[in-house]
Amino acid sequence: YRETREQRYLDQARKIAAFIIDHPRMPKDCIPYWDFDAPQIPNTPRDASAAALIAAALTELTDYVDLSTSKKYMQVVETQIRTLGSPEYTATIGENGAFILKHSTGAYPLKSEVDVPLTYADYYYLEALTRLKNRK
Repeated sequence: YRETREQRYLDQARKIAAFIIDHPRMPKDCIPYWDFDAPQIPNTPRDASAAALIAAALTELTDYVDLSTSKKYMQVVETQIRTLGSPEYTATIGENGAFILKHSTGAYPLKSEVDVPLTYADYYYLEALTRLKNRK
């Protein structure tokens, strides 16, 4: 939407945000399971990469929505960033193969990239942090 100003893109982004934020299987800490429909919930891996991407997207999306919706988005972002920044999800320096985030899931059904660090998790985490910093 930022590049095209086509309303349909903003409408779709808002629908996606609502689906994610209001999903009954979104955990309280806002770090989603690898799939909202995974039959093993809550005994299935979380996905830090999805949380980082969501945080980056919602931070940008706040610029294009009304104040009430913006506040709702930022509450989710704050929860995600605080959780991702906790020792549970942030690696100790020198560990985790020099990645920042732990506990991402790439392709659970293929038994690939399950509960591992992922490049794009760190990318979107840093993107979210940068967008938050630039808002102030």
